[in-house]
Amino acid sequence: MSAERTVASPAAQPRAADHAIATASVIPPRGAGSGRRTSTGWGASVRRSSALPLVAVDCSAALLATVLLTDPQRHPLLVALLLTAVTGLNARAALYRRLAVPSALDELPSLAWQTALSWGAVGLVAASFSALSPLSLTALCTAAALQSVLCCTGRGALYWWARRATRRQPRPALVVGPAPVARRVAEAVLRHPQAGVRPVGIVDEAPAERTESEGAELPVLSTIEELRRAVIQNAVRTVLVVGPTPGPEQIGWLRTLSGSGCDVWAIDATQPPGYDAPGRQSRSGRLAGFPCRSLVPAGRRHFSISKRALDLGTSGILLLLISPVLLACAAVLRASDGPGVIFRQERIGKGGRPFTLLKFRTHRPADPHEAATRWTVAGEQHMSPFCQFLRRTSLDELPQLWNVCRGDMSLVGPRPERPYFVGKFSQTYPGYAERHRMPTGITGLAQIQGLRGDTSIEDRCRFDNAYIDSWSFWQDLCILLRTAASLVRPTGS
Repeated sequence: MSAERTVASPAAQPRAADHAIATASVIPPRGAGSGRRTSTGWGASVRRSSALPLVAVDCSAALLATVLLTDPQRHPLLVALLLTAVTGLNARAALYRRLAVPSALDELPSLAWQTALSWGAVGLVAASFSALSPLSLTALCTAAALQSVLCCTGRGALYWWARRATRRQPRPALVVGPAPVARRVAEAVLRHPQAGVRPVGIVDEAPAERTESEGAELPVLSTIEELRRAVIQNAVRTVLVVGPTPGPEQIGWLRTLSGSGCDVWAIDATQPPGYDAPGRQSRSGRLAGFPCRSLVPAGRRHFSISKRALDLGTSGILLLLISPVLLACAAVLRASDGPGVIFRQERIGKGGRPFTLLKFRTHRPADPHEAATRWTVAGEQHMSPFCQFLRRTSLDELPQLWNVCRGDMSLVGPRPERPYFVGKFSQTYPGYAERHRMPTGITGLAQIQGLRGDTSIEDRCRFDNAYIDSWSFWQDLCILLRTAASLVRPTGS
């Protein structure tokens, strides 16, 4: 891949306060001397709320309804089908997703609908096979109604127990966002103890003066040391994100907190009354009257067996099919430009791990230091006509199929960059480091949008993160097809 020109302002210098000892005080945990709560170390694992109790309640309700209204001995396959349908449909309806303040009555309409669909499928299967005794419409309706009631009752008991536990021992929380908005949300949450959350500090990357307010006085944490102290001393397990998009430093802190086991919730404190945020109505919930939804780092769901299978299968087949093309390119390069056909360079892959990227050599830097740190553009090195042809048609990228086979890269993903520029861009462009949440690729969403060659790093970063956040197997196929179609255009790589 040819280099890109930096177009944004220089990176801000890191604040010296990030390396200083924190001086902010934190609210001591309630009941610190009771021995009922233990502090959690920075990066230690915290027990997350599990969906297994909800799954157990749903399965138990289905089994009990089956035993009371049908003969399970005659329908073992139908019982297995019912349990599979119930859990699958409930998961698809997000009924196992965590809510800040869950309510069984709010879930009852969705539970009843998924249960009706499950029993409808059981009834169709029973009527389709002569070996099974068909179920009457009355039995199906009665079983579905009974299961809905049992399921709602069981979930209500679980939620009541959870609310009772959090009222006795509210979960310490940090509020991330601009200090004025974060303080207003924190005070509102403190006025509603039934939410089971107790804010203990505000996280704002911009230094702010602590001012008195009518509500509780909460410290504003603006350095990594202050954040570390607050997490350890208060056993923080909940993070509330308010206001606009967090800055790059806050995003890194959020990922660290989430990885250590903290639940991260997005609080929409700016939504005007009478308006709904698109796509946030399903299982969004409310906390102290604010719209609230759970946030999960996108990187957790982006490792897929299907993605790796696509990489191995496609790259292996392509290497076999285009091996004559590879040999021909290597022979012409050897004859026209001398030895050293393959160009090897260290790049940064998933998780910040370095690997050796392979390309056909189309130009020769003066020395390794220049190759690692000089920001060049296509055509700058007075390449030969054949090398220009390789760059224009992206044939110089074909050896990277071997990187894909080895697992260094993927077919689709953010383009890898050299370590020197990864460090530089990570300081300059918010979210650039987040591109390394998944394997780098030969092509990507940014490339099919025309962001190839000498184009904006900021735009590439935005498209790369959008691809990661919305990853799907189908999206990879679409990007590969659009990349194949774009190879006929002389845009360069």
